[in-house]
Formats: sequence, C-alpha cells, structure tokens
Amino acid sequence: MNKLSMEKQVNVISALTEGCSIRSIERMTGIHRDTIMRLGVRIGEECSRLMDEKMRHLHCEQIQVDEVWAYVGKKQRHVTKDDDSNRTGDFWTFVAMDRESKLVPSFYVGKRTVEDTTNLLTDLAGRLETRCQLSSDGLNSYIEACERALGADVDYGQVVKSYEAEALGSGRYSPPKVVAVQKKIIMGAPDYSKISTSHIERLNLTSRMQMRRFTRLTNAFSKKVENLRAAVGLHFAHYNFVRIHKTLRITPAMAAGISNKLWSLEELIEAVH
Repeated sequence: MNKLSMEKQVNVISALTEGCSIRSIERMTGIHRDTIMRLGVRIGEECSRLMDEKMRHLHCEQIQVDEVWAYVGKKQRHVTKDDDSNRTGDFWTFVAMDRESKLVPSFYVGKRTVEDTTNLLTDLAGRLETRCQLSSDGLNSYIEACERALGADVDYGQVVKSYEAEALGSGRYSPPKVVAVQKKIIMGAPDYSKISTSHIERLNLTSRMQMRRFTRLTNAFSKKVENLRAAVGLHFAHYNFVRIHKTLRITPAMAAGISNKLWSLEELIEAVH
C-alpha cells in the first residue's frame, strides 16, 4: 500500500488547518481527495485522543463556553423522517476556553440538547483541579447542565444579548445588530466584571476561518458526523499546540503549562501516529 511521505502529510494537514477545502488541496498537491480525507480523519481522531490524554489536572479559573453551528449531510430544514436524525442535520460544537491562557481543554460535537451540553461540562469538570468561574451565553440548557456536571462547585454567570428584529422577508448575510447586553449571576459568587463570552466568540471566528466545513455561505459541509468530529479534533490540537496565539506570543498549551515548547506540525503528526 502506498503511504504519503511525511512532507506530503505535513503539506496536507497544514492546508486543512488553514481552512483550505479538500478539493483545493487536491488541486494544489496532486494528492487524491479520498487520500486527503482519510489522512485528515485519521490524524483528527488521533488528535482528539492526544488532547484527552494531555488535558488533565488543569488550573483554569476563568472558563468561557459557547457553541458553533455546522451541519452534516443536509441542513435541518431538509431532514426528513427517513433520515437518521442522530447523524444528519444541524450539529453544534460545544467549546470550553480558558480566558487567561486561551487553552481549549474540552469540546464536544453533538446536538443542541441538555444531554450534549452536560457532556461538555462533565468532560470539562474531570479535567480541572480548581474551582472555576464559568461564563456562557443565554442558552437555557447550560443552567441544567451546569447543575448536573458541576453542582455547587462553580461560580456561574451568563451574558444575555438582545438583537434587533429583522424586517419580514429580508435576507441576512451578517449578524443582526445587538441592541442590549445583560449579565446574570446564575449560581455561586462569580466576579461580575469577568462574566464574559468575548474571548470565546473571537475563538469561534478563528474556528470558522480555519475549518472549511464551518465557513458560512459555501458548499463545504461534512458528509459524515465522524468527519466533522475529526476535523474539530485536528483544529483544536493545532490551535492548542502548534499555532502561536497573537496576543500571548506563545501557544495556549505553553501558556497553560501543558507544553514547554512550540510544536511543529511534523511533531504533532508524529505524536499521533
């Protein structure tokens, strides 16, 4: 069986993490799109396992959580009763981010339900060594999920935004205007001034720019939920260990004390082989 050289693997993974589509990588490298897909899925799945191993005993005191929309196969409005609703339609990537180090210690790809929100916070709770302050948007499922996963061992506040109503029948190519922002203390004693989702909302933009299947208003989307999860795993491993954060001037993993060096893409690929 033919195997891609390390140089070609690095070229493919580099292009994927920079937001290139699979077909554009095929045109640039001459590597068949099926080979690119298989490599991306394999590396992405192993990256998720690598982070599961590395993201332990963390001292993250300011955690922000949010969710990013994507879809698998078809958008939710096109899903029929004959489709498997657990593998088709709208999917949400729930993400937890440390405000100080910008580290992403936990993420979860699923539906926008209380159970899947709980899965994110339960996973997060198992990685933290210290009590944290949690900030989220106004999604109601976070409240019940927080009670299930963290109990009383959290200081939790929400940022609730109100948006300007759209004119009937108008199309929208940009987010609606925010007309009001309200902070709410949900449980515990959070520092009111630090209740914020600004940092993770900026991370959402990075994710949309660097994962082609998350870019809006394109024909790029995941055909299988496994492909979506692998792409997310690859993205956050690259973000945590390889990509230098512009504000920190080091990687989030280095800022959080998980790694003492800047990883190259080749080192990341070798680590998950």
